[in-house]
Amino acid sequence: MQDIEWVTLITIGLNVLISLKGFKDNSFFNRYKFNVGDVQRGEKIRILSAGFLHVDLTHLLVNMLTLYFFADVIIYQMGNLQFAAIYLGSLILGNLFSLYFHKDEPHYTAVGASGAVMGILYAAILLNPDMMLGLYFIIPIPAYVFGIGYLLYSIYGMKKHIGNIGHDAHFGGAMGGYFITLLLEPWVLERHLLMTVLLAIPLVVLFIVYKSNLIRS
Repeated sequence: MQDIEWVTLITIGLNVLISLKGFKDNSFFNRYKFNVGDVQRGEKIRILSAGFLHVDLTHLLVNMLTLYFFADVIIYQMGNLQFAAIYLGSLILGNLFSLYFHKDEPHYTAVGASGAVMGILYAAILLNPDMMLGLYFIIPIPAYVFGIGYLLYSIYGMKKHIGNIGHDAHFGGAMGGYFITLLLEPWVLERHLLMTVLLAIPLVVLFIVYKSNLIRS
């Protein structure tokens, strides 16, 4: 198992500690989870704090494992501060995306680091286009195929309201990882132009679908 960087360790540690507190203390969980009505009433801290809460151990484990496997790609090529900027920026943008699409649903709630983790995944793919993933930890597939496919599924999930999943937060988080990486590392656009264009496909699809009123905010 690879050595873990201190910034990754701190990020995982914060997620674990805050999530465990939320598991045991329902009032704490409710005070800091993402809730549209409470955010609109001025509790902006929920946009950030909800990203460190999880509904159960499985939810927490999946997000932290994904973070662990892809964090080093960004840290080794961009540095600790840039990693933190992508992680937090993707987390916040993911929840702002949810706020926009659910602004007329005051009781809508969500928790989890999935938006931030999707941002890390998308950033890692931009930096390392040849990266492979193990689907179900067995079947090797190109990471960009998974990233694009997952976001296209997220658009479908947003349209059909599939499951108790924050599809919009996943999408917003991926957008965060995409644009923050290009902003911090503009060389990616020139060196990995094809991958940059391919990863933008879901963004274009969402824009078209939204403008066609197939998804309503």
